[in-house]
Amino acid sequence: MEIRRLGETGLPASRIGLGLAALGRPVYIDVGRDRDLGNERNRAAMEARCREVLDAAYATGIRSIDVARSYGDAEAFLGAWLEVRDPSDVVVGSKWGYTYVGLWRLDAGVQEVKDLSVDALRRQITESRRLLGDRLSLYQIHSATIESGVFDDHEVLDELRSLRESGLFLGFSTTGPNQADAIARGIQERVDGEPLFSTVQSTWNVMEPSAGPALAEAHAAGRGVLIKEALANGRLAAPDGPLGGIAGRLGTTPDRVALATALAHPWVDVVLSGAVTVDQVRSNAAAVDLRLPPDAFSEMDAFAQPPQRYWTDRAALPWR
Repeated sequence: MEIRRLGETGLPASRIGLGLAALGRPVYIDVGRDRDLGNERNRAAMEARCREVLDAAYATGIRSIDVARSYGDAEAFLGAWLEVRDPSDVVVGSKWGYTYVGLWRLDAGVQEVKDLSVDALRRQITESRRLLGDRLSLYQIHSATIESGVFDDHEVLDELRSLRESGLFLGFSTTGPNQADAIARGIQERVDGEPLFSTVQSTWNVMEPSAGPALAEAHAAGRGVLIKEALANGRLAAPDGPLGGIAGRLGTTPDRVALATALAHPWVDVVLSGAVTVDQVRSNAAAVDLRLPPDAFSEMDAFAQPPQRYWTDRAALPWR
C-alpha cells in the first residue's frame, strides 16, 4: 500500500483508508447492509466485527482510520483495538459536530443530531481524547456547510485555534450540493497567517464529482484531501449498478473501479473505504493496484448527476 504525506500535516497516510461510520453503530445508510450484517447487531457483535475488519485492513497496508463522535461506539472500538494491537504507524482522524442518539436500536427514528456549537465542540473533543488519547492526530468539523454558519462562528474558530496550538491538526468535511462553496470558504481560514485547516474531506464519486475542481484547488494550496463515499453508500459497488459493465470487461469488481477512479486524480491523497466485512476491505484495498484505461473514464463521465439530484436521492436512502 502506497503511503503519501497528507498535505501540510506531513502525516503518513495510506492511499486507501478505513472509515468506521458503518461499523460503530447498528444502523447506517449503506445499500446492502441487511445482507452484509444480518440481524445480529448488538454492541458486542459490532465490536467483534469492527475488530476483524480493522485487523484485515491493517494486513492489507491500510494505515489511515477515520471515525467520528456520531459513529456510535466507533471511537471506543478503535481505541480498544489500538490498545491491544499498539501499531505505531496508524494515523487516526475523528470528527465533531454530530451526536449519536440511536441508542443501539434498529428502529430508532432519529440516529444522529447535528450541533456545530462551541459547547458541542468542547464536549466532543474531551470525549474523543478520552477514547483515543494521543493516537488522535486530526480533528475535523463534521459536515461543514456555508448554511451552518460554522465558518462565521468566532467562538468555534477560537476554540479550534486553541486545539491547533495544542498539537492537533484540524480539518473539515463537507456535504450537500454546495460542497465547493464550503471548501473554498474553509481553506481561507487563517491563524497567525497560517491555514487553520490542514485537510478537507469531501464526497466525490462518479455520480457526484462536482467538488473535484475545488478539491484540486485545496490540494494545490497544500491541504490534504480525503475522499468519502466513493462508492455512493454502496450504490456503485453493486454488480448490476452503473459500474458493473466496466468491471466485467476489465475482469475486476465495481468497488475497485469506483475507488481506483478516485485514486487516479492527482489531488486525492486518501480514499476512504466504508467496508463492513473482511472480504469488502480486502477488495477495496486492492483498488490501489488497478489502472483504468482512458475509455473507462470517458464512459464514467456519463454517470455524473446534477448535484441537487444526487443529494436528494441520497437523503431518501433509508437507515438500514
